[in-house]
Amino acid sequence: MKHLFRKGADADASVLLLLHGTGGNEEDLLPLAEMVDPSASVLSVRGNVLENGMPRFFHRLSEGVFDEEDLVFRTWELKEFLEEAAQEYGFSPRRLIAVGYSNGANIAASLLLHYGKILQGAVLHHPMVPRRGIELPDLSGLPVFIGAGRNDPICVPAETEELEKLFQKAGAEVEVHWGSTGHQLTRSEIGVAAAWYKNTYQEPEGSL
Repeated sequence: MKHLFRKGADADASVLLLLHGTGGNEEDLLPLAEMVDPSASVLSVRGNVLENGMPRFFHRLSEGVFDEEDLVFRTWELKEFLEEAAQEYGFSPRRLIAVGYSNGANIAASLLLHYGKILQGAVLHHPMVPRRGIELPDLSGLPVFIGAGRNDPICVPAETEELEKLFQKAGAEVEVHWGSTGHQLTRSEIGVAAAWYKNTYQEPEGSL
């Protein structure tokens, strides 16, 4: 898969797995990674699917209707790539924390729901429920942040609430941040996600 890897200043820190939205690429979320954790290594991946020339991580049949067969395959494809990248760049795949927006958040959620604790956690901006009616994995204690918009026409509030309940049922520790905006990713939402990340994964200043 097309990607870029940037080694961070802190070799022991987490590795941020950046997953763009529809029409994006591996460069899109680099500024977001700087806001979340500037010392972390970054693995940013471009989706292998094109929709009207726009990169995505899996096909859809129409707006909001996923091609489930392709979603399952592309989720496996991404999992395999992450294992290969971990070997190539010398990090444990269990250090990966997904940071995804829209379509990228959907494939990140799919990774967790299909393969359990394959990641250390996830920051999901405006995700939908990737699949329904599947056996849930054990995600006990896994940290998941969901950023959502009360006026999001693509990922409506009921969708966010359903995904939250799925993760909670699997045992994940879920925090949902609600904004008053639509589907766009705002600086204020990123700021809340960065604060959650610091509180969850980084030692408070002055602690022993």
